[in-house]
Amino acid sequence: MSTHEANKPADWKTYDQFALGIATNRLPATDALAGQTLKLALPGFQLTLQPRSQHALDWSEQGARGGQGTGDWYEAIEVAPDTFFLDITQASRPTEALSIVLNTRTHRVLAIRCRIVSAEEAAGQPRVPQDFWVGTLEGGTASGPVPQPTRDLIGLRTWQTYSPNHTYEHTYLSAERYAWQCLVGVQRGHGDVDLASYYKFDDDQYVFTFREFLIPVASVFFFDFASGRSTGKFLGVTGTGEVANNPAGAFMRKASQTFYPPEFGPV
Repeated sequence: MSTHEANKPADWKTYDQFALGIATNRLPATDALAGQTLKLALPGFQLTLQPRSQHALDWSEQGARGGQGTGDWYEAIEVAPDTFFLDITQASRPTEALSIVLNTRTHRVLAIRCRIVSAEEAAGQPRVPQDFWVGTLEGGTASGPVPQPTRDLIGLRTWQTYSPNHTYEHTYLSAERYAWQCLVGVQRGHGDVDLASYYKFDDDQYVFTFREFLIPVASVFFFDFASGRSTGKFLGVTGTGEVANNPAGAFMRKASQTFYPPEFGPV
């Protein structure tokens, strides 16, 4: 147990307690990619995905660590026109999960790996770090904006309603941190400031991720402000010590925006 986890409030909820039902307002999965071969060119390696059905795919990785899998679990959700959020668990990598946002028209790709590490390896940082890779989908010429880190969301406050029993308020404080508080649900009254990352994927489309200090959990979300929907997942360790990869999704509303003067602002 890390120092942060040891110092959490006595009534702090575990990952599995707050995540129960948090996918109620999630967009449905699709089998639209089944039967296709998706070759992703990412920095230092190539990842080939072959969805076989709605929830099973084969994969192989060339370069970097290498590896392959057959019939591993995945889920694909069409989060915007031609844009898919894929979440993948690999049996050979049980403490990791891979999330991928790809657009089949522009051939742009953003991949995010969440991986659980020991408290010793974390050394006071969140126990579920994340890795980010910007790449392309082979088979066509990439067009449109290149996904990249962004400051667009800094100062924005949103309400995220995941279910009738889950509403959270987010405030995107800086390029490195965000604040949350629970307005409805088992965590009502709880809140914290955690590490965060932000990428702009396309117009009105962002990838937001966070890594919690008090419990070992991290998340990846695709924000589509045009439709007011947030689609994502959590990877973490439950109260009984098991690794769990859970879906999540919300109706999303902008609450307010803070504008900083040019002479000072967040990092």
